[in-house]
Amino acid sequence: MSPQSRSKIIGLVVVALLAIGGTTAVLLLGQKSGNPDVVKSNDSDTSKTTTDAPKSTSTATYKDGTYSATGNYISPNGDEKVGVTVTLKNSIVESVSIETFGSNDEAKQYQASFKSGISSVVVGKNVNDVSVSRVASSSLTSTGFNRALETIKSDAKA
Repeated sequence: MSPQSRSKIIGLVVVALLAIGGTTAVLLLGQKSGNPDVVKSNDSDTSKTTTDAPKSTSTATYKDGTYSATGNYISPNGDEKVGVTVTLKNSIVESVSIETFGSNDEAKQYQASFKSGISSVVVGKNVNDVSVSRVASSSLTSTGFNRALETIKSDAKA
């Protein structure tokens, strides 16, 4: 083997090791920071519902009632929004309803999926502990939902 060939092979091995090491470092740092935007596994089940966000340690209490807000988020197709209505009793989510505003067929599809799955994820939980990252294959709609929920919590504070 010529010295040039050996140098090329060594260079390729170094580049491959750096790429693998960099990806591993990003994944490990994302897991330690609790960043839900960092991929943690190769889970391909897109219908799976996840709530990766850490549980709230807030002990805030909220006035009983029904509250509504709209949450905005960015999709690959641009600005989107989702309407959220929550009924609270003793700071527990009694019911949730979603109003969809999808601007195109894809957004409408994801919002419809989110709408069909959100109740099973949040109803019966303390509103302080509700933060979703993906519901029924929809992850971006979750951002709008979480933003609307923050507005609702602010409006409902006792």
